Formats: sequence, C-alpha cells, structure tokens
Amino acid sequence: MVFTLEAVAQHSSSKSCWIIIQNEVYDVTEFLSSHPGGANIILKYAGKDATEAYEPIHPPSAIADNTPPVKYLGSLDAGSAHAISQAKKEKKKTQDEIRVELAQKLKPPLSRVLNTLEMEKIATKILSHKAWAFFASAADDRVTHEENIRAFSRFFFNPRVLRPVSTCDPSTSILGFRSTIPVFVCATGKVKQGHPEGELNITRGCGRTGIIQMVSSSASLTYAEIVEGRISESQPLFFQLYVLKGERAPDRVREAERLGYKAIFLTVDTPVRGNRELDLRAPFVLADQEREAERLARKANPDAPMDPEIDYEKGIGEPVARLVGADDDMSWEKTIPWLRSITKLPIILKGIQCVEDAVLAAEAGVDGILISNHGGRQLEYSMPSIEVLYRLRKEQPDVFSRLEVYMDGGVRRGTDVLKALCLGAKAVGMGRPFLYAQSAYGDAGVERLVRILETEIILGMRLLGATKVDELVPEMVERVDWQPLVAKL
Repeated sequence: MVFTLEAVAQHSSSKSCWIIIQNEVYDVTEFLSSHPGGANIILKYAGKDATEAYEPIHPPSAIADNTPPVKYLGSLDAGSAHAISQAKKEKKKTQDEIRVELAQKLKPPLSRVLNTLEMEKIATKILSHKAWAFFASAADDRVTHEENIRAFSRFFFNPRVLRPVSTCDPSTSILGFRSTIPVFVCATGKVKQGHPEGELNITRGCGRTGIIQMVSSSASLTYAEIVEGRISESQPLFFQLYVLKGERAPDRVREAERLGYKAIFLTVDTPVRGNRELDLRAPFVLADQEREAERLARKANPDAPMDPEIDYEKGIGEPVARLVGADDDMSWEKTIPWLRSITKLPIILKGIQCVEDAVLAAEAGVDGILISNHGGRQLEYSMPSIEVLYRLRKEQPDVFSRLEVYMDGGVRRGTDVLKALCLGAKAVGMGRPFLYAQSAYGDAGVERLVRILETEIILGMRLLGATKVDELVPEMVERVDWQPLVAKL
C-alpha cells in the first residue's frame, strides 16, 4: 500500500503507533512493550519519520528482524517522500550540530595524534553530545570508570638489564588466533553514533594491523555486514552475547557460528542496566543549549517570534533500570551448560569481577574469562580490573593454567598492557579508545591507534628486558601502597 504523511500521522499513540523509516511505513504498536530502549523512545516518533533517530544505532535489518511484532505496511507516496527530503534539507541546525561542524574543521591531522588520551580529547570535541554521552557514560559518579584508569598507577615495574633486546616480538595468540600485539577490541554497541561507517571502521583497522575485534550483540550493523567488511576471509572475529529470554539468544549464537565468528564472549555482568547518568542527562543538556540560543537571539532582537522548531520537551528522560528481554536469572548451574549445548565455539565469560567467580569459571570448564566491570558502566565501586587480576595472581595462580585470562577496563598505554601481561593476562581488551579513534578518523584512526600501542608495547618490553610476551613475568611488577601524581594531558 501507499500512504501519505497525513495518513501516517493519524497513528501517533500507544494504541496505534506507526513510524516511517527510509520512506517505508511500519506498525510498531505491538513492539512497544518489548523495545530494549523502552516504549517512550518510539512514541516520540509516533506518526512521524524516525529515520534520523533509527539509523545511527540500529543495523539496517533490525526492524525486519522484529517482524512480527513489527508489521510492514507499505511505502510513502512520492509527494510525502519529497516533503521529508525537503524538510531535512531545510531543517535548522542545532547548536550542537554547529559546534560539531566547527570542531571537524579544526581537527588536527592524524599524524599529530601521539597517544590514546589525545585521540579521546579530539573525539570528544567532534562527537555530537548525544554520542559522547553514550560512549563516555558510566555508573553513578563515574568513580569506577576513573579508578579503572588510575589503578594502573599503583603498579610499578622491576626492569631487568643487560639483556639483549635488539629484536622484540610483541605478538601473541588469543584462543589460538594470532594477534600482532596482546590487545583486542572489546565489544561496543551503537558505534555508528560516532561515524557513519560504524563497526566497519574497526573491522578494517583490525584487519590491516592484525588484531582481533569482538563484535557486540547490539552492533549498529548486522553481524553479516561486519563479516563481509573484513580485509580477508582469514581475519578472525569474536562475538559478544547478551542472553535474552526466548529464542533470540540461541538464534544469535547460531547465526554467529554460521557466519564464521570464532568465539562467544558471554556477558555476565548485566542482569540489569547500570545507572548511566551522562547518557540520561544528554537530552536535558541539548534542550538547555537550544533554550539559551533562543534567549540570546531574543535579547538581540526582542521582536523576533519564538522559534517553532524548538522542542522544549526534549529534556524529559527516563532511566531504564532493567534491560528489556534480558535473562536476569542466569546461573552457573543453568546458563553455561545451556550455552555449551547450542555451540561448539570457545566460551569466554565476560564480566568476572572477583577471585571467587574466576575459580567457579575454571570449575565450569569455560575456555576463558575476561575480568571486567563493563568499563565502570554497571555497579559503581566495582573493584578495578587490574586489582582483580592482581588478586587472582596472588590467591589462585592455578587458574591461569586452567583457562585463558584477559582483562579490560582503564587500559590507555602500552605500559598498562605490559602490567596486565606480567600479572598473567593473555591479552587485554580496549573499548572506548577504539570508539574514539574511529569516531574522529574512521578506519585510519583505528589503524593509527594500534600502531601507537604497538610502539609503546615494544619500547616497554625492551626497557623491561623482555623480547617475547612469555618473558613478562609477575616478578617484573610490584604493587605499591602509594600513588603518583599523574598529570593529565
């Protein structure tokens, strides 16, 4: 069927909710209650075009994958499609859009970026406020997020000297797959918020530099599109899984296996969503920017009419405490055997946060653990990951021989990577740094970031007296009970 904008606009309530995406009309009434972000986000666009809000955070096929309960109704007529196109061209730029355009023009050349923190500073300026808030958000006051980073400064090296280090090989294997450096990209969702190419930037950058990407269940591209974006068919990809109630989790696992993903990283630390206030506050900030711009415009010209495009309700947010559809009753007894029954891929538990659970993981027979507090996005005051790794090394060193141990959270320098490896980690994961790199410079930014880390890791290994990663041993690192004053760039 063919619809006009006026016809679609009549369906703008929770009782009958239609939306437009890429000039196609969908009835999402029955989907409202099961939408992972809650019903209110969809209802903002009820009876209207939702393309601009939909595309940066969803794979192209997401709406089709939810049929039913999403019902495809038909297309817009030519006149309505033209009207939407014209409205987009004539739409007044927001203050945030104006800021981003200027920041893009002033962005330094990639060759001047020397470390991950500089990359983050640049990305923070060129990202929309909404995207930055999503990427940077963490639980409550962001204490855990900051301590993840700061905790590395409590660990100091005991370098060895008079060792030949003219050749140095920082490569390793992760689950049997070679990586040029002991770093992999952790799963991050909604990557297209930072750059139109999204996850493909990371896929291409990893392929060119020889490291491994973990793909999020909530990627903004389809799992197949990411596979197709690899540099070569031999480029390995890992798959991060959220367990959902019903058939969706088994379907995701089977699809990942069919597409050639090499391991399943089961996230175990998100039975509910953390209180991520930066993300929740973003609409308020954007609304206040528009109010202030309107106030200044009216001060300069008191007779100017009120701008009808300003939406004073954009500041109304709603925290989502429970992940819609998530299985919040996962258990050691049920979940691991269930996952083993549906896949032959290696299983790694992502989100181990204490020594006791690391031991249980080894007893459960999984292939690896990723010590992680979700980048500080879940429980505030979770122990920094490097501290958990240190405690595991001290209290249960046998775990390292029973499975592969990885950690993420707060890694920003090559020396951070080396500290984790000395304590027994096989490799470390990094999430936000790669988000910022791809947002600011696309796949070239990802490649540049890997090269920076590679340079730092090799330099650190040589100065430690190690030429291979298996020469990095616990005796080379010592935890101190004081902390240096670290200058921020």
